[in-house]
Amino acid sequence: MTRINVVLFSVLILCALSLVGSQHQARKLFVELQAEQNRAQALEVEYGRLQLEQSTWATHSRIENVATRGLKMRVPPVGRIRVVPPPPAPFNQ
Repeated sequence: MTRINVVLFSVLILCALSLVGSQHQARKLFVELQAEQNRAQALEVEYGRLQLEQSTWATHSRIENVATRGLKMRVPPVGRIRVVPPPPAPFNQ
């Protein structure tokens, strides 16, 4: 009878230790998940800022200012503008 009690007690201790280990790992993984979610949210905010910055830099008026002031470009006279038609589309069989 004592031998069965010792075996059962050992099994009980092993089960308790495995339960503690699995709970610890679950908490550790949950903390890691929260950290990754926070990082994803920060990246999303940064992406939004970058999109706003890109739209600011790409406005028509800004590009025209850079072209005229920085690059000394100007609109050509109407007589020098030529419209080139696109090449014909290839025939696919």
